[in-house]
Amino acid sequence: MKKLLLILLFPLFLVACADKNHYEQVVLEEMEKEKDIKDYKIDPAHMAKCVIDTTYLNMPGFFAFDPDRLQAYRNYAKMLTLTKEKDPKKTLEELRKEFGSPEELAKAHANYTESIMNCYTAIMHEQDSEDGQSKT
Repeated sequence: MKKLLLILLFPLFLVACADKNHYEQVVLEEMEKEKDIKDYKIDPAHMAKCVIDTTYLNMPGFFAFDPDRLQAYRNYAKMLTLTKEKDPKKTLEELRKEFGSPEELAKAHANYTESIMNCYTAIMHEQDSEDGQSKT
């Protein structure tokens, strides 16, 4: 019985990891393109981790492999790659449906944007603290 349960859950786990990893990769790619990150000499991987951790807090679902969270990973990744789509207008309509409404899509975009701003503040504060400690 335990083996059967493990066999049934293993593919779900693999798909969940793939969705989560894809979202993380998309965020990292966005951070690598961000001009302010380069200007402030912030490590894109560090910024991406912060943004990912912060957006997770306001995503649907209670834990990493919750079906609602898995759908959120897919939706957020699709939202962030909207401009790369062949038909962005069609993709935007799909996103509105997948998020449940245009308002929910706007909330997700606001969550992502606020996460970026909060991470800028936190990382710049970290850098200032490190600079202050190294001068003493």
